[in-house]
Formats: sequence, C-alpha cells, structure tokens
Amino acid sequence: MLNKAEVEKLKHQGANNVAALIANYNDTNSIEFILENLGRLPNNFNPDFLYKLLTHAHSSIRLNAVKNIGKLNEKANTNTLYSLYKNEQNSGVKREIVSAIGRQRKIANKAILFEFLNDDNPKIVCQAIRALLVFKNDNEIIEKLKLLANHQNEMVRTIIYKEFFLENSSADLQPQAQTYDFLKNIVINADTLEALKYAPSESVHLTFTSPPYYNAKDYSIYPSYKAYLEFLEKVFIQTHRITKEGRFLIVNTSPIIIPRVSRSHSSKRYAIPFDLHPYLIKNGWEFIDDIIWLKPEACVKNRIGGFMQHRKPLGYKPNSVTEYLMVYRKSTDKLLDWNMRNYSTKIVHESKVSDGYETSNVWRIDPSFDKVHSAVFPAELCKRVIQYYSYKGDLIFDPFGGSGTVAKTAKSLDRFFFLTEQNSKYFEYMKNKLKQQDLCDQSKTQFLTLDQFIEKSKNEPR
Repeated sequence: MLNKAEVEKLKHQGANNVAALIANYNDTNSIEFILENLGRLPNNFNPDFLYKLLTHAHSSIRLNAVKNIGKLNEKANTNTLYSLYKNEQNSGVKREIVSAIGRQRKIANKAILFEFLNDDNPKIVCQAIRALLVFKNDNEIIEKLKLLANHQNEMVRTIIYKEFFLENSSADLQPQAQTYDFLKNIVINADTLEALKYAPSESVHLTFTSPPYYNAKDYSIYPSYKAYLEFLEKVFIQTHRITKEGRFLIVNTSPIIIPRVSRSHSSKRYAIPFDLHPYLIKNGWEFIDDIIWLKPEACVKNRIGGFMQHRKPLGYKPNSVTEYLMVYRKSTDKLLDWNMRNYSTKIVHESKVSDGYETSNVWRIDPSFDKVHSAVFPAELCKRVIQYYSYKGDLIFDPFGGSGTVAKTAKSLDRFFFLTEQNSKYFEYMKNKLKQQDLCDQSKTQFLTLDQFIEKSKNEPR
C-alpha cells in the first residue's frame, strides 16, 4: 500500500526507483501523493522523471513536479522551466516556476525575472520581486523594481514601498506593549477631534467604538450624509495616527433609516458600514473581518408588520436584527507575531482567552437598554472585543464614549481606557457610573475638561 515511509525509502535508494513507482500508478491522486511526500531531495537526486511530468495533463501534477525541481536550486534547468512558463495556462504552476527559477539565486536569470514582472497576475509579479530582491547590490535591478511603485496592483506597490521608500521612525516611539501614563483611565469632555490633537502618536492599542448614527438621534445631527462621513473620516484618520503599528480598530455600525416626512414621501435608508469602509481603507486601515451582532427579533423595531397584513411583493421589509462589527488593522508590513512578541511571557499567558470563546463571526448577544443613553454597548459585546483584540495592560480608546461601557469593561479586564465624549449629559452620567466602580479599585478614573487635558499632556513625561 502506498504510504509516506515507502516514498521516503525509495527516494534515498535513487530517483529511478521513485520514477518506477510513479509509472505503476495512472491515477492523479497517487502521483500527487508521491510528489507531495518526496520532502528534501538528496544532492545526487536525478530529476529527469520530474521534467517528463511537466507535460502532464493535470495541472496539479505539473505544479508538484515544478515544486520538486525547485528544491534542486542551481541544478534546475532554467530554459526548460522558462519554456513551460510561456506555454502554461495555470497561474499556480506559473507562480511555482517563477519561485523555482528564483531559488537558483543566479544573476544570470535577471533578464527572465524582469520578464516575469510584466505578468498580468500580481501574485506572479510579487514572486518575481521576491527573487530579484536577493540582488540588492545590483543597481539595474533596484531601479527596475522602484518603477513598480506605480504598479496598478496594491500588493505590488506595498512591497516596493516597504523595501525602498519606507522611513523607519519607530526609534522615537514607545515599545509596543507600553503607553503614556497620562492617557490611562481618563475621560475627556470635549469634541474628540479637538482632544485628539494632544494625544501622542502610536499610544493606543485598541479602539472600539460605535459612532453616532447619522441624524437618527438628537445628539447626532449633521447637515448632510456626506458631511457625516467626512467627519468620521477625520476621526479615524486621527485614530490611525494614535494607534500603535499593526493594532486594531473595531467599528460597530449598522444601516439606519431616516423616517419619511409624510405619506407622499419615502423613508431613506443609509448603509453606514459599507459607505464608511472606503474612507477607512483609503486612510491606512486594512480590512480584517466583519462580525455580525445578532439580536433577538423581539428586541428590534417591527418593520414587517405591514407586509404581514398584505403580503404584496415589493413591500417586504425584514426586521433588522443585526449590526456590524467591522474589524480593521493599522496597515503594516509586520505579521501579528511581531505584535505578540512585544509582550512578556507572563502577560501573554494571563491574557489568553478562556474556553467558551466564540468561533464564528455571528455573535448572538442581547442588546442593552439605558434610561439616559439610547444606544449603549452590551457589556458582553465589549468584553469579547477587548479580550480578543488586546492584552492586559493595553490602552483601549473610544472616541464616542457614550455611557462608558468600554471604560467599565476595560477596567474589569485589567486594561486601561482613554475616552472622549462631547455631550455633557453623557459625560456626567459616566462620572456617576465609573466612580461607583472606582470605589473597589485603586486606579481612579480622571474626568477632564479639554483645557485640563491639554495642560496634563504638557506636564506629563513622554
């Protein structure tokens, strides 16, 4: 019976034995299994049978043959691989050919690698760039790659920007796991854009917020929908500035309805999550996930009532039982592991999420209701976001503080918080709620005016 041990044994006995084994099988799955389990090839391995497979009818066989040829590095036949590239239709095989030629690390292949840069598939272009970056001392290669800064594909542009145009200013910034003491556990009664002028760059680990809904509440009246979106854009540009590299922004929004002014007019529905998204992407936020907050139908406004009576097509209006948590990450060339490695082993261990965590992107959570604030976060929603996207000791920011649920939850989870809230009514309400929590906590919350915060920002060491 065909198994990994047999393939490994025959490989060391000689390539002819592997070739003979493949010849015994006509089905694609068996040949794939053999090729996928060849592993590291001996120095004296004869690849002739692999080249014969480059004309196989199945692209998966051709791809695995090229992968194994690529393991031979300088022994690979560049001309044969290049000929296959020119006639190959499968993009995966073509990309593997570029990788195999690149692994040879031969400056003599420069002209061929240049040709790969013209491929229509950006993944192939990126693979060719990777191969060419080995020769960073070659001026012709550097100049050729720099021209790709204007490439139409964003992946290609990002690689070139990182390699040749990114200025590293992180030396003047705090370590990832730290933040400024004067920002810890404060609530500022001010327009968030004014307050953010005095917050240092790269000081916040996570932002979780629910922006005011466009003209749906008395506290959120804007002259136009465009003005509303542009205001949020400004807020999230500043949020991006104060967010540490590679850290997260989670925005809770949903489409809203502006009621009709009379029976002769229609109501207007605004798709806030989808309309806001392009503004965030444009300004340096990378989209990561969409999480659906699912509420019990009994908790939402009934829109289906009319249809239930007449059942006429075109008049169907389902009850809106969902909101979105749109998850973004501050754009970076670094992987998440880099962020994680900035924390001590102790903090990583203490911050691990316990059993019972949510495994899907649909979170079934009952909404919360409050006599003072008409749109409050459920504590469970806050708890999940803060636990899943931050570590103990991190600073959590909410530019629209509202009833202070983010602050209260952050503190209970051993994180710090930084909130702004323009509405004096909600600011005073937060004072009363958080002061009760402070009675059982040594870390007291500071409630500041804008002037007090400005003064504090000047006096505190950075």
